[in-house]
Amino acid sequence: MKKIEAIIRKSKFEEVRDALHHIGVNFFSYWDVTGVGNEKKGHVYRGVSYSTADIQRRYLSIVVSDDFAEKTIEAILEAAHTGNVGDGKIFVSPIEEAYRIRTRETGTTSLN
Repeated sequence: MKKIEAIIRKSKFEEVRDALHHIGVNFFSYWDVTGVGNEKKGHVYRGVSYSTADIQRRYLSIVVSDDFAEKTIEAILEAAHTGNVGDGKIFVSPIEEAYRIRTRETGTTSLN
């Protein structure tokens, strides 16, 4: 099993969520987060300068079977991409075990 953590633009969340649902990822957790990125200059919108030092993003946490990880990553990459600085990051980690508390199922069967 793999844990996929993605930090994406808040504006792309619905597209990413729909892409994940489309490929069969029907459960994941997400949080609103603030981070500090590489971009140091501010942006001007309607004559007002805004700092981009603190960036509002959405953090997704998804656990999938090993054979489904690449498909999940590709769906996030496609849906979250704008081609601009600040599109986000994806991190992949191994998961040793998973348990469904209600039924005591373990392994990948606990993910369904």
